[in-house]
Amino acid sequence: MITPVLLCGGSGTRLWPLSRKSYPKQFASLIGDSTLFQASATRLSGPGFAAPMVLTNADFRFIVTEQLTGAGIDPAAILIEPEGRNTAPAVLAAALWLEKTDPEALMLVAPSDHVVPDAEAFRAAVEAGTGAARDGQLVTFGIKPTHAETGYGYLELTEDPGDFSARPLALSCFVEKPDAGRAQEMLAAGNYLWNAGIFLFSVAAILKAFRTHAPDLVAPVQAAVEQGKPDLGFLRLAPEAWAEAKDISIDYAVMEHADNLSVVPFAAGWSDLGGWDAVWRETGPDARGVALSGPATALDCDDTLLRSEDDALEVVGIGLKNIIAVAMPDAVLVADTSRAQDVKQAVAALKAKQAKQAESFPKDHRPWGWFESLVIGDRFQVKRIVVHPGAALSLQSHHHRSEHWIVVEGTARVTVDDDVKLVTENQSVYIPLGAVHRMENPGKVPMVLIEVQTGTYLGEDDIIRYEDVYSRD
Repeated sequence: MITPVLLCGGSGTRLWPLSRKSYPKQFASLIGDSTLFQASATRLSGPGFAAPMVLTNADFRFIVTEQLTGAGIDPAAILIEPEGRNTAPAVLAAALWLEKTDPEALMLVAPSDHVVPDAEAFRAAVEAGTGAARDGQLVTFGIKPTHAETGYGYLELTEDPGDFSARPLALSCFVEKPDAGRAQEMLAAGNYLWNAGIFLFSVAAILKAFRTHAPDLVAPVQAAVEQGKPDLGFLRLAPEAWAEAKDISIDYAVMEHADNLSVVPFAAGWSDLGGWDAVWRETGPDARGVALSGPATALDCDDTLLRSEDDALEVVGIGLKNIIAVAMPDAVLVADTSRAQDVKQAVAALKAKQAKQAESFPKDHRPWGWFESLVIGDRFQVKRIVVHPGAALSLQSHHHRSEHWIVVEGTARVTVDDDVKLVTENQSVYIPLGAVHRMENPGKVPMVLIEVQTGTYLGEDDIIRYEDVYSRD
C-alpha cells in the first residue's frame, strides 16, 4: 500500500488577498467546488492507497479535520509541527512515524495545494513509479513544461523523455529557478521537466538517505516524534526537539546528494497555482483570454482575470488588458499579469505598515465554526458567528466587554453563570461583563447568531477559558 503524506503548512502569499497566513490557499476553493487540500486528499485515495498522513501546524489542525471529513476521508495520522522547518524535517518525521506503524509502506509525499485535472492519469503515473520505489529508488515526478516558466525549479534528464509517457527515467541533476533566457533554452532542449516537489519512496530508502546525507536532522526529528504528545487525535511533535532541526528542504538535504534517483514524467496537466497568472490559466479563459469567477462582469477586456470572493460585491472590468483583479470584502488586488509574482512584495509592504489584511482573513476559523466582524467602532463590535452542529465554544468570561447574542438561524444552548437555556431564532440573551458563559449548537444544522460586543477593549485575547473541548489554552 502507498501512504500519502500531505504537506499542509504553507502560507501562499503570492495568491493574496485570497490566501493569507491565517487561511492559506490550500484551504480555499480556487478551482472548482472542492478546496485544493480536499482535491489533493481525494486524488491520493482509493485502491492501492492507505489512509493519508497530514503534516500541518496547530492553527490549521481543525481546518484539516473539518475538510477531510467534508471529503469523506479518515486520516491515519495528523502530525502537528510546532513551527515551520521546511520539507526535510516534515518528511523525516512522517517516515519515522511510519517506521513504527507500517515499516514496509511506500510514502507518496505531496504538497496539498496543487491542481491536477486528470486524477486518473496521475494515479497511473504513481503506479508507474512503484516498482522503482520498491527497489530502493527515490522517485520524483517531473512535469512536462508547457512554457518557459521562471517560477519553478527543473529536473534535467540524462535521456530524451520521448513522448513523456509515465515510466522511471534517470535524473542528471536539479536545476534552480532560471531566468527567462535560460528557461527558454531548457524548454527548447526537451530534456528538462518542472520539479513538482512530489516524491515516492519506501520508508527504508528515505530513512537510509537521511542517515547518509542529512544525519544531523535525524536525532532532533526522532526525538520530536518519540516525545510527541497525543492531543484529540493529533500528534503534537515535541517543540524543544523540533526547534533543533535545521530549516531545510528535502531537495537540498537529500535529493541533490543521492545517487539512487528516478524521475517519472507527467504530461497530463499540473499547476502549483504559484500566482494569479496560474489561476487565470487554470480557470479556463474564453476566446479573448478573459476568466471570470464569482459575481464579475467583463466588457471589451482581453487576457484578464476578474474574481470576486463576495456574493454581494460585483467586480466590473471595462477595456482591460493583461490585468488581474481580485476582490475580497476587506481588500482588493489589481495588478498587471506580468507582475503576478510580485504580489508577495505587496504582502511585505502591508506587513510593514501593520495592515491586518496582510495576514488575517476576513473570516476567523475556529474548531467549532467561524466568525466575521461586520461593524467595528471605538467601543462596540458586531459579529456574525456560525457554530457547527454539535459544536461548542469554550466556557469563558471577559474582563472588558459585555455581549448581546441574537440567534438568527437554528437553536443555541446558552450558559450564563448558573443558568442554562435554549435560545431559538429571533430570541436573544444578554451576557453581562464578567459572567461565565458558553454557547453550544445542540441541533443538526449550523447555528447562526449575531453578537454585539460593547466595552473598553474588544480584542480576541480578552478571554479567560475555564473549560474547552478542543484543549485550547
